[in-house]
Amino acid sequence: MINAIYGKKIGMTQIFGEDDRVIPVTVIQAEPNKVCQVKTKDSDGYEAVQLGFGTIKEKKVNKPMAGHFAKQGTEPTRYLREVRVENAGEYKVGDEQMVAAFAETKKVDVTGTSKGKGFAGVMKRWGFRGGPGGHGAHFHRAPGSVGQCATPSRVFKGLKLPGHMGVDTVTVRNLEVVRIDEEQNLILVKGAIPGSKNGIVRVRMA
Repeated sequence: MINAIYGKKIGMTQIFGEDDRVIPVTVIQAEPNKVCQVKTKDSDGYEAVQLGFGTIKEKKVNKPMAGHFAKQGTEPTRYLREVRVENAGEYKVGDEQMVAAFAETKKVDVTGTSKGKGFAGVMKRWGFRGGPGGHGAHFHRAPGSVGQCATPSRVFKGLKLPGHMGVDTVTVRNLEVVRIDEEQNLILVKGAIPGSKNGIVRVRMA
């Protein structure tokens, strides 16, 4: 079976559970994902299905992608993603992956792209303690000593330094599925997920 579906992060809200406790949830809108291509070991060397989702005008589809959709005989979609399956031959182009497939699922793993935070220092990026805050100190938010003396007279790779923060692929595991709304194609999971509003996320059965 296809154990994943792609959707869009709508935002966070809160609902009341059966015990009248407030549950913070993230709303994911996962419209039907259509199978646009089936990849098998004989044709591609591995088993997978290509899922398409999101509407797009035909005039906005570039020629390579238009040719791809025409070859498969499917309507153009804005996004294409692959999902590995055990036996891709069981599926055919045009099949749909719906949120109803997650009706019996209790836990999911959600993967998304984290928010970009630009160039960040070591205190924000890595949680360094920093120096004294008093006016007499001259060491506040700098990283401190980073290298050695004459041997090996270089900075080792992997050192925690200032740099670009965010825009990473992040997976949050074992999130509880609170509610499935099949009419509006919504999945409500407990807690927060990576990414900003309207960001594309993958929801996979844990």
